[in-house]
Amino acid sequence: MTILDTIVKRKKIEVAEAKAKVTTEELQAYPLYSRTCYSLKESIQEHGTNGIIAEFKRASPSKGLINGNVGVEEVVLGYQQAGVSAVSVLTDADFFHGSLNDLLVARQTLSIPLLRKEFVVDAYQITEAKAYGADIILLIAACLSPQEVQDFAAYAKSLGLNVLLEVHNLEELQQNLIDSVDAIGVNNRNLKDFSVDLQHSYDLVDKIPDNYIKVSESGISDPKTITALKSAGFNGFLIGENFMKTTNPPAAIEEFVASMG
Repeated sequence: MTILDTIVKRKKIEVAEAKAKVTTEELQAYPLYSRTCYSLKESIQEHGTNGIIAEFKRASPSKGLINGNVGVEEVVLGYQQAGVSAVSVLTDADFFHGSLNDLLVARQTLSIPLLRKEFVVDAYQITEAKAYGADIILLIAACLSPQEVQDFAAYAKSLGLNVLLEVHNLEELQQNLIDSVDAIGVNNRNLKDFSVDLQHSYDLVDKIPDNYIKVSESGISDPKTITALKSAGFNGFLIGENFMKTTNPPAAIEEFVASMG
């Protein structure tokens, strides 16, 4: 089994446990469920932000603990002050040391779009995302069928959420070019062995229709890479580890953005 297979198997058990504790109807009664979501497209294209989707991530399956010493509030506020277009928060507990409470704290802190970074395998998790204040959900093509992508994206849109679809190759991209997806992210990290190669982004950017926000994900550690990716056609850049591996992520992103020119 790959790391992704292991995560998905665990996630299905986790979702079943969550459903037994809190029903969908109870989630729909949460105060944040009725709020209007911020638009990712507007944030990236119209508000003069820098296109970065900055991630709060304590750990990963490949690196183990990345940063266990910083708080959600201080980090995401630093991200927002650096002019990012959106913030991503990992909510997986077992593999990334995250929680839904992290998402809640981020929502209370931010006034820009918030992505729930999670391995979605059930519509219940989309309801959860809305109830805990997310504006954007992630759908990973590598662990979903095209029909599941279609169904989950349609459900997310019915709740007013933005949808970021993550692909790794041309086949995943071509199978999932649907109207209910707002943004397509090319993950430069192979979810089977967690190796990273930016060439994935360059290979796929021209295959993504221009009506989607184009996001390059993972492996971005140099401001010059942003310039190159922008020239290639990307307008969004998901970066997490590069900031989180430092002792002061807000200072790290401030320095990174200043170097972008």
